[in-house]
Amino acid sequence: LVALVESGGGTVQSGGSLRLSCSGSGFFIWTYSFAWVREVSGKGLEWVSSISDRDGESRRYADSVVGRFIISRDRSQNQVYLQMNRLKPEDTGVYYCVRTPRFTTTTPDRNVGLWGQGTQVTVSS
Repeated sequence: LVALVESGGGTVQSGGSLRLSCSGSGFFIWTYSFAWVREVSGKGLEWVSSISDRDGESRRYADSVVGRFIISRDRSQNQVYLQMNRLKPEDTGVYYCVRTPRFTTTTPDRNVGLWGQGTQVTVSS
C-alpha cells in the first residue's frame, strides 16, 4: 500500500517547538519531491515548505515561516520532517505531507500527488 502518515502534531505554547514526521510506505521517499502544506481555518490550504527529490538540495519556505521552520529527510528512515521553532498562534492548523509530481513552491491541488491524513498543530498564545 502506497501511503503517507504524518505524526508529531500537538498543542504547544507560543514560542515553542514541534517536529512533524511523515512516514512513507510502499515507495522510497528520496525519489520524490515533498511539500508540507497546512490548512488554516478560514484561510484554506497554504504551502509551507518543499524539498527536492534525491539530493534534497533545493529547499524552500513560505515567507511566514522562513528562519523558523526546517524541512529535512532521512533516507534510512524513509521519512520527511518539518522542524517548527518559535511557533506562533497563526501557525495553528492541520499540516499535511504531500508527495508532489515535481518540486513546487505553490500550494498543490488536493487531487495532485499523494497526501497524508494530516496532523493537527495548535499554538496557544
